[in-house]
Amino acid sequence: MMGLAKCYPVVGLILLESAMLWAQDTNYRPEDQQIPTPACLTVNANWADWGTNCSRHEHQIWLEDISHWRDERRIRIGYDGSRYELPALQWTQSSFFQPQMMVEDRYFYDPVAQKYTVERYLDDLEKRYGGIDAVLIWATYPNMGIDNRNQLDMIRSMPGGVEGVRQMIADFHRRGVRVLFPMMMWDQGTRDPGTPWPDAIATLMAEIGADGINGDTQDGVPLAFSTAADKIGHPLAFEPEVSPADEALAWNVMTWGQYQFPFVPMVDKYKWLEPRHMVNISDRWNRDKTDDLQFAFFNGVGWESWENVWGIWNGITPRDAEATRRVATIERAIAPFLTSAGWEPLAPMLRYGVFASRWPLGDQTVWTIVNRNGYEVDGPQIELSPRDGMRYFDLYHGAELEPSRTQTGELVLSFSIEAHGYGALLASPGTPAPEIENLMAKMKRMTEEPLSVYSHQWSVLPQTIVAIAATKPAPGLPEGMVKVPAGDFDFRVQGIEIEGDDDIGVDVQYPWEDSPRRFHDHPMHIASFWIDKYPVTNAQFKKFLDATHYHPKDDLNFLRDWSSGTYPEGWANKPVTWVSLEDARAYASWAGKRLPHEWEWQYAAQGTDGRSYPWGNDWKTEAVPVPDKSRKMRGPDAVDAHPLGVSPFGVMDLVGNVWQWTEAFQDEHTVSGILRGGSYYQPQGSIWYFPQAYKLNQHGKLLMMAPGMDRSGALGFRCVQDLK
Repeated sequence: MMGLAKCYPVVGLILLESAMLWAQDTNYRPEDQQIPTPACLTVNANWADWGTNCSRHEHQIWLEDISHWRDERRIRIGYDGSRYELPALQWTQSSFFQPQMMVEDRYFYDPVAQKYTVERYLDDLEKRYGGIDAVLIWATYPNMGIDNRNQLDMIRSMPGGVEGVRQMIADFHRRGVRVLFPMMMWDQGTRDPGTPWPDAIATLMAEIGADGINGDTQDGVPLAFSTAADKIGHPLAFEPEVSPADEALAWNVMTWGQYQFPFVPMVDKYKWLEPRHMVNISDRWNRDKTDDLQFAFFNGVGWESWENVWGIWNGITPRDAEATRRVATIERAIAPFLTSAGWEPLAPMLRYGVFASRWPLGDQTVWTIVNRNGYEVDGPQIELSPRDGMRYFDLYHGAELEPSRTQTGELVLSFSIEAHGYGALLASPGTPAPEIENLMAKMKRMTEEPLSVYSHQWSVLPQTIVAIAATKPAPGLPEGMVKVPAGDFDFRVQGIEIEGDDDIGVDVQYPWEDSPRRFHDHPMHIASFWIDKYPVTNAQFKKFLDATHYHPKDDLNFLRDWSSGTYPEGWANKPVTWVSLEDARAYASWAGKRLPHEWEWQYAAQGTDGRSYPWGNDWKTEAVPVPDKSRKMRGPDAVDAHPLGVSPFGVMDLVGNVWQWTEAFQDEHTVSGILRGGSYYQPQGSIWYFPQAYKLNQHGKLLMMAPGMDRSGALGFRCVQDLK
């Protein structure tokens, strides 16, 4: 009892601290990043209460409450918004549409021509949904951790190295698109950068000319990172993924928005605290983007138009693409209004399920409007007090509106908003500015067809397997190879991607499947073949180089651990690494062999009894190399160092030393290499590093960009040869 009694003061202190967090008075306490809507808009189960909007009085009470909260909150956090006035960062205030783009996207880089194809990438987005304002270029996860290259090394490994990346960013800038890269503070298990991360990141970003940084998994990017960038004269826009503390709004000029999507749009807390703050709503896995676009339009913010999600294609439907084009066109044209300090969310409207934000600027006012109903709403929409000389324009349809009058003299504007659609109004004394007239002309043409004519059907992107040509039959007993007998085999394997669950589109699509999926099970008959007893060694690869004088066109990271044309002393019998799929194929062709199909590799390792490891079902520590958990990466063991790892057919060194190349799969946007066996290298400190696949019913999937990027110090290969 004495121990329990001693706990009471601690519990009381915790409760007190919790209460102090919410000592600020408000009836609408923010929920994560969103401010709740007034109670009069609450949708409840009492049908008699439905169909009514808030009265002007009820709306005013709510608006005064959240305005008071904002004013007091700024005082409590000592808010200073001067960073938003920096010329170098003002682009963020109109940066509405920003995809997260995988560097492996085939629209971004052509490995055959060996060049970045920025024009092709941007032209595709322009054609499909109206283009982008910024791009988040993702070069790290999910591949990072396959070796000890850190997050900045992965950028340096992109084609052309630092100079190539700088020129690529300049290509984006020529099209008016700003460029961000991610930073991962969970990356503490790979190579130590040798200098504090804020300085290391700022230096590389200045060198390549990047504009901003996305803080992956971060609940706010610390001020130290902005300070480091400012110190070297290259300010960066920092955009954390997760909600930062309110104080951090002063230096995190952008954030992601990971929202709830109730029927009534909620107000973004950060946009409310600082109207110049830009939010990009991120909702990567949702296949219907209506909520994202409507909440963005209502809040005057943007959207993370993310389709290539870790190599898994979640494409935007034609309807969502057209809605994006329309929302983007309007937001870009009215961007100065959307930073208005007089923003009035949930401005009174006349019809149920139609919600608006009011954005006054000088003697003009804009409304951004969304129809949350699943049906068209036509007729009277908004009631306004008359003002001499004021004209009213339907920006969405590109037409001037003629108001009617109520019996009390109020003005009523009538127009239509289609189901789950959008509207925008302008009140202006006299003729609108030329840019608004241009907007109306564009929108009039754009909205000739309703959104409903565009398909809203989502479909998976099909994949194909890259063919592996058969070899000439091996004459006699090939040196260093093991004969694998023919047999019936249940090919059961699963992808170990960290994200994606079991959704359609995850992992790969074998020729007998109608879509990519994580789990695969296929009975097959496998013809007899020869397979290398061991992975190809450094000594064997050097014979190939000496005989052919092979040198890849893209030689970035090629045989990175060699020096002066040869491998380190004592490494002759270690598996060759830092070789791309192209390098491995070149060696195999010279040797009269080929790379194995994945099912051949697994059959040679597993036999017919479905065992978990080559030696059986129980893990044997002594059958594999000791894991390297350091940040330096010692190198693999000799291929014959672990004889207890032998398979039922006598094949060696299959698991735990180096990953081994097998198949490649491709779709319109991504090429992936299937890796087998796992490796000795295990960077520590994060669940996000490239996962291991030691079990024989697991495979790794490496997203492929270019040979220099794809090569790894933990990735080698072995070959096979056909019997018939």
